[in-house]
Amino acid sequence: MDFPVTKTDAEWLEELGPERFEILRQAGTEAPFTGSLLNVNANGTYTCGGCQAVLFNAGQKFDSHCGWPSFDACEPGTIIERPDHSLGRVRTEILCANCGGHLGHVFDDGPTATGLRYCVNSLSIDFTPEG
Repeated sequence: MDFPVTKTDAEWLEELGPERFEILRQAGTEAPFTGSLLNVNANGTYTCGGCQAVLFNAGQKFDSHCGWPSFDACEPGTIIERPDHSLGRVRTEILCANCGGHLGHVFDDGPTATGLRYCVNSLSIDFTPEG
């Protein structure tokens, strides 16, 4: 896939550091219940940790008790979905539409009207509080 923001692996690694590089560029997953943004409940926006594109807002976040920050929707046009056949099952991977960074997965078991649960690694996003 081609994305508006492109860099070499070396450039991404230098910019992101090894932990974020593993998540965003190599589709890694942080351990559940360890992410710094799991329990953030303030108003603000969540942006891609690789390119700072706005992906989610605080009103879309909910506590899914799954161990990762969860959202019931994303900002329109900001996320690309693709099939993920790793771990011996089919899931739907979510990527930043601007830089292709791996964010996590989306599931159709959300408790809100959207029925969606965007399950996102804290290391793949940044939070900017309102005000």
